[in-house]
Amino acid sequence: MVTSVLFPPLVEPHVRLSSVTPPSGRHPAMLMCSAYDFYPKPIRVTWLRDGHEVKSDVTSTEELANGDWYYQIHSHLEYTPKSGEKISCMVEHISLTEPMMYHWDPSLPEAERNKIAIGVPL
Repeated sequence: MVTSVLFPPLVEPHVRLSSVTPPSGRHPAMLMCSAYDFYPKPIRVTWLRDGHEVKSDVTSTEELANGDWYYQIHSHLEYTPKSGEKISCMVEHISLTEPMMYHWDPSLPEAERNKIAIGVPL
């Protein structure tokens, strides 16, 4: 007898880009890019400033199991805001046909900024 295990289909992450209070550190601002409810587990979250990958002052959790086959991950960027700069969070996952870019817009009111971001294909 052959037993088959059913796995969930590929599930795209829901991404939220928000401003959070930074720990007392070198920078006055912090952004958090969170990806929720995706499957399978492997995912890549990258920060970009003016189109260039940022590696310093970035901390990320591992992929965390939700307990229902799905996963979440959180990445933080500490930074010093500069006028005119463009900060983005890029998410790469097998469920996406191409990487999705989520742009931070500090000109929006706080309530609008902290809603789920709309992804833009690269």
